[in-house]
Amino acid sequence: MSRRLEVLSVAAVVAAASADSSIVALALPQLYGRFHTTVVGVSWVLTTYNAVVAATAVALLALGVSLRGRRPYAFGVALFLLASAACAFAGDLRFLIGARCVQGFGAAFVLASSIGVLRTLGGSRQRAIGVWTLAAGLGVAAGPALGGVLTQVFDWRAIFLLQVPVAALGLFALRGDPVADYPRDEPHTATRGAILADLGIGLLFGALVGALFLSVLLLIPGWGYSPIRGAAIVSVLPVASLLIARLGRSLPEAIATVAGAALLALGLVALALLPRLGAVLPLCALAVCGAGLGLALPVLSRTALAGTDLTRDTLRTVGARHLGLVASLALVAPLLSGGLPAAADRAKLEAAKIVLDAPVGLTTKIGVALDLGRAFDRARAGDLPNLRQPFDAHGAGSNPLLAQTRDRLVGTVGRTAAAAFRSAFAVCAAFAAAAAAVAFLGGRRRT
Repeated sequence: MSRRLEVLSVAAVVAAASADSSIVALALPQLYGRFHTTVVGVSWVLTTYNAVVAATAVALLALGVSLRGRRPYAFGVALFLLASAACAFAGDLRFLIGARCVQGFGAAFVLASSIGVLRTLGGSRQRAIGVWTLAAGLGVAAGPALGGVLTQVFDWRAIFLLQVPVAALGLFALRGDPVADYPRDEPHTATRGAILADLGIGLLFGALVGALFLSVLLLIPGWGYSPIRGAAIVSVLPVASLLIARLGRSLPEAIATVAGAALLALGLVALALLPRLGAVLPLCALAVCGAGLGLALPVLSRTALAGTDLTRDTLRTVGARHLGLVASLALVAPLLSGGLPAAADRAKLEAAKIVLDAPVGLTTKIGVALDLGRAFDRARAGDLPNLRQPFDAHGAGSNPLLAQTRDRLVGTVGRTAAAAFRSAFAVCAAFAAAAAAVAFLGGRRRT
C-alpha cells in the first residue's frame, strides 16, 4: 500500500506542475483587475512559467545534466513548493511573475525527473510512462476548471496555496537510496519518429491555448460569466479527453493522432465562429477539443518516450510541450491586446444605439444609460461588467419591453466580443492543423 501511495504522491505533483501551465487561466480576469494591467501584461503570468519550463528543459538536455536518482526530483519539488507559496503572497504583478519563473524552474526538474522515480516505484517502464502521461495530461486539461472554482469560492491566491500541500505530498516518495535503485538508461540519439512526435505534441499544446486561455477570456470578461460557471464549461475538455482515450487505444496509431489533431482544429474553428451567446455551443466545441486531445496526445507521448534513454526523452517532450504553449501565447496575446479595445468601443456604441432605440420612457433610458456607462468604465478597469444589472435595477423584471432591450444588448455585446477573438482562435486552429499534418507524415513513415 505504501508503494501505491508513493506513486500517487509523485503523480499528484506531476499533475500540479503540469496544471500550472493553465490553472491561472480562469483567474486572469481577476488578476487583470487586481493589478490594473493589460491583456498582454496578465498573459505573462502564464507565459513566463511555460517559457522557463521550456528553457530549463532545453538547457538540461543540451548540457547533458544527469537527473538520475531522487535528488533532482527532491530539488524540483522543494523549489516548486517554495515558489508556489511566494506566488500566493505576491503583492504586485512583477513579484508574481518573478515567483512564477522560479516555480517554472522547479517544475522542469519535477517533470523531467519524476518519470524515473515512477519507474523505480512501479518497476515497469511502460507503467511509469502511462502514469506520467496521464497525470501530466490531466493536469493541463483540468487546470482551468480547478482554478476557476478556487478563484470564485476563495481568491486567486488559493490556486497557489493549494499547490503547497500537493508539493509536500510529492516528497513522500523520497525514501530509500537516492541513486542506486534508479535504472540506468543507455545513451541514444532521438529517432525521427520521436522528433516528429515531439513536434506534434508542441503543436497540440500550442492549439490548446485556444481551448484553455482564449475560451476562458471569452466566457468571463467577454460574456460576463462567473469563474465557477466558466469552470463548469471548460471542465468538459478533460472529461471528454478521458472518455475518448479508451477509444484511441483501439484505433491504429496513425488514425488516432491525425483524427485527434483534426478534431482539436475543428473545435477551435467552432469556438471562433460562435454565432450567439449561451453555454451549449461552447460546451460542444470544447468537448470536441477534448476528444481530439484524448485521441492524439497519448499516442504521441508513447512514441516520444519510446527511446532507450527515458530521462532525455522526457526532457525533450517537456520542452516541446511548453515551447508550443509559449509560441502560441506569444502570437495570440498581441492579437487580443490590439483587438479588444476596439471591440469594447464598438460594443459601447452598439449599446448606446440599442438603449436610445428602446421603446421605453426617457427617464428609464437615461437611468439605464448612466448605469451602463459605469459598467463599461469598470470593465476598462478590469472588473467584470454585469450588463443585465442596469436593466434589472430599472424594472426589467416587470417590463417586457425593457427586458427585450436588455437581452438584445447583451447578445449584441457578446457577439462583438466573440468577433474580437476570431483571429486568435484561428491561429490556435492552425497549430492543430499543423499537428495533424505532422501526425500524417509520421504515420506514413511508419507504414
